Amino acid sequence: NYTILAPSRFGYFGSDILGNGTPKEQAKAYAELLDALNIQKAFVLSTSAGGSVAIRFALDYPERVKGLILYCSAMPPEKKPDKYINYAGPPKFMCNDYFMFLISPLFKSIMGMEPSLINGMLPISERRKGVVLDASVTNIDMLKNFDDYELERIEAPVLVLHAEDDRLADYDLAQESVKRIANCRFISFKTGGHLLMGHGDEVQNEVFTFVEHHKGG
Repeated sequence: NYTILAPSRFGYFGSDILGNGTPKEQAKAYAELLDALNIQKAFVLSTSAGGSVAIRFALDYPERVKGLILYCSAMPPEKKPDKYINYAGPPKFMCNDYFMFLISPLFKSIMGMEPSLINGMLPISERRKGVVLDASVTNIDMLKNFDDYELERIEAPVLVLHAEDDRLADYDLAQESVKRIANCRFISFKTGGHLLMGHGDEVQNEVFTFVEHHKGG
């Protein structure tokens, strides 16, 4: 009963990169997409590194957001860091099909995800630009520009779903971040990892309930 728009983020599957590819520039591109489709407001759902962009969109275009859904999403730190790394992601030399296939048996121990996930990731060549952009720009933007991510300013209702054993998106940051959002529902899972594996029905029910409740927004 819903129309789902699933654009590739910058650098993924041949998607162009606007400017430096910052979350602010990515959010601008999505606003332009809504304009082109003559859609005034939408629910925004993001996961992992996409969380930075979704939060940026909600802050920059509050009039376009019916609701924000953050699924195993990156979150800003509790306070402005004194220093931060300049690259947060897999090294460029790892972003090739052969190497990723070789280390896929380690996905479970390193990332908490099943090795079979590699079957949906190949060919890496279609994702490499996006992975590198995320590691060098997207993933560090909430650290580098901490003051620009005031969660208290988010006007839309927010649904956050996160697993305690998520090894890629910090659960503790999610737990602290939700306290800064005025209208927020936080659904916590003991297990499931970065993809909330095994909780498909629960996640779907929570998302559909959230959308139905706020669809008039």
